[in-house]
Formats: sequence, C-alpha cells, structure tokens
Amino acid sequence: MSSAIEVNGTIDEQRQLHLDEPLPIRGPSRVRVIILLPQDDPGEREWLRAAAGNSAFDFLRDPSEDIYSLSDGRPFDGEG
Repeated sequence: MSSAIEVNGTIDEQRQLHLDEPLPIRGPSRVRVIILLPQDDPGEREWLRAAAGNSAFDFLRDPSEDIYSLSDGRPFDGEG
C-alpha cells in the first residue's frame, strides 16, 4: 500500500533538496520522491485577460458597482 505526503522545499546550488518542514514519519526508511517543478507564473497581463473573460466577474459591469472616481483617494507613487 502506498501513501503520499506533500511538502514544499528548495533545491540548492549543489542540487540538494531541502524541505521546508520536517516529515511526519519516522526513519530510517526508504522513500520514493517525485519532484514537481513549478510552472512559469503567469504575468499580470495574463491574469488580467483571464479575469476579464471570466463570467464570475460579470457583476462588475453593472454601473451600480462604479462607486469610485478618479478624484477619490490619493495617487500611489509606489514608495513606502
């Protein structure tokens, strides 16, 4: 019988795997490791395109949702 435990980790410059947290099993024990590499994160443009085409956000097209104007708030300059 096989079971699976999912944990995150990092592979360093020497190709060694370092887990973010201890495993919830006692050793020594042989294990099989499957490494899933993260896919490239979509950029802001891809996120905006996906959100614009998603029907879950259709309610935002309702004029009653336009509660702010360009004169509301202060400009954001990106500095803390």
